[in-house]
Amino acid sequence: MFDTVLLKTFVAVVDEAGFSRAAERLHLTQSAVSGHLRRLEEQVGKPLLKRTTRSLELSADGARLIGYARAILALNRDAAAQMAGADYHGRARVGISEDFADTGVLRALHAFADEYPGIEVEVQVGIPGDLLRQMKQGALDIVVGSQCGGPERGRLLWREPLVWARAAHASVTLPSPLPLALFPEPCPYREAALASLARCGMAQRTVMVCNSIASLRAAALSGFAVAPLAASRLGDGLVALKAEQGLPPLPDVEFMLFVAEGGDRAMLAALAERIVDSCRPLGAINLQ
Repeated sequence: MFDTVLLKTFVAVVDEAGFSRAAERLHLTQSAVSGHLRRLEEQVGKPLLKRTTRSLELSADGARLIGYARAILALNRDAAAQMAGADYHGRARVGISEDFADTGVLRALHAFADEYPGIEVEVQVGIPGDLLRQMKQGALDIVVGSQCGGPERGRLLWREPLVWARAAHASVTLPSPLPLALFPEPCPYREAALASLARCGMAQRTVMVCNSIASLRAAALSGFAVAPLAASRLGDGLVALKAEQGLPPLPDVEFMLFVAEGGDRAMLAALAERIVDSCRPLGAINLQ
């Protein structure tokens, strides 16, 4: 039988992309987190993570165990809630960026509201910077969005490259000044793109301001502009421009979940777990 404390630490290391953030989330020291992982590996009898100097990756056995670990912890939470007679009431105000406005997250919110009819779930889609500002002002309880190395610390969901997206059929030669399609301020993609171009002294002009990923992709697909996009959003017809094509590198995008202080902590924690489960990525995780 696996120790649920050790399973919780294992899940936190995977979710937070490394030991230091897992330690912060669990309010433990990094050495304690390492000790928990070591004890769990001893219980399993096999390594769960493949470590390098820059990254962590689930081993084959770790990939098998992580699903069971999540299920065991979820059942444990549900059992505790049922035995305690938990019945949440009130409003849950959730802000999601365009990256998360998909059926997976909304289905999870709908399922949570169905399970707890005393909860009114309200969703606002917007720019991450605006959503975080509203959360600080007490207007939102949970925010799910992206940032590019920003100062706000939340729960890391996953990380992927931010790329310069351009139509696959466009000319090899880039125009000067570089035509850009951007989200309005305050947007992490916009800030990262403009800062990167400024550092290398490349001329640019904003030719289109977009309020959705669909319009940002349309600007790039038409050949009208180059747009900074998360790599997973490229899709058919778009390519990521390479360094040899003259554009500077962009930072990675961190997809994060933030929970406001105050409110019904138990309810918000339960809802946050549902959101995390609905958008959990697969693959390697980076060591922090």
